[in-house]
Amino acid sequence: MSLEQLGRLLIIIAIVIAVTGAFIFLIGKGLGLSKLPGDILIKRDGWRIFFPIATFILISVVLTIIINVVLWLLRR
Repeated sequence: MSLEQLGRLLIIIAIVIAVTGAFIFLIGKGLGLSKLPGDILIKRDGWRIFFPIATFILISVVLTIIINVVLWLLRR
């Protein structure tokens, strides 16, 4: 792997991390993605457990699409 290829790879990884960070930031700001149907919230006296199953599936699909697009662009 040449230094040029390594540089491109590092730039692409940085872009993917930035997009992922922006996505997580927007979720935290209240887009409603943390309360999707399929997310499980258990509340009891003094404690609560939250399993964001649907949110994780959605994030996984989005990241899979992003990674596949980036890999497709690299192969061109």
